[in-house]
Amino acid sequence: MAKILVLYYSMYGHIETMAHAVADGANRVDGVEVVVKRVPETMQAEAFAKAGGKTQNAPVATPQELAEYDAIIFGTPTRFGNMSGQMRTFLDQTGGLWASGALYGKIASVFSSTGTGGGQEQTITSTWTTLAHHGMIIVPIGYGAQELFDISRYAAVPLMAQPPSPAATARGSRARKS
Repeated sequence: MAKILVLYYSMYGHIETMAHAVADGANRVDGVEVVVKRVPETMQAEAFAKAGGKTQNAPVATPQELAEYDAIIFGTPTRFGNMSGQMRTFLDQTGGLWASGALYGKIASVFSSTGTGGGQEQTITSTWTTLAHHGMIIVPIGYGAQELFDISRYAAVPLMAQPPSPAATARGSRARKS
């Protein structure tokens, strides 16, 4: 049985929502076990609360456990055209895995979300760079997934997905997701 990890960071809940949707889709494939985990929060609790951060219920992953999975799907919000600092901090702790080749040949993909076209494509491709250094096999969704063009099914979630990998632009009232 193939083990897939959906690993994410979400401050306001958008990426958390996407992570569970990704996991639901992966669970439809026979012969896979899907686990959803998050990276640790690095903000001070008071600052996180003041910024409107949403408490997450998923268990926290450790960098060392990444080697246990056959595929890892990373989810991160965009911060100035890059992955979140929390995801960056987590991945910066994988040097031992890189040195031992523990992630070499494993499947990887990335999804992201921005507020208003804030560089989600750049976030995805810059994340790919880190994964490529590990020798992971990067699998983008590409334009072959026609479902991405039907945003009507996302009416309850203020997101719109687009290639090269699942990325979303939050739309609506600009209010933080609760």
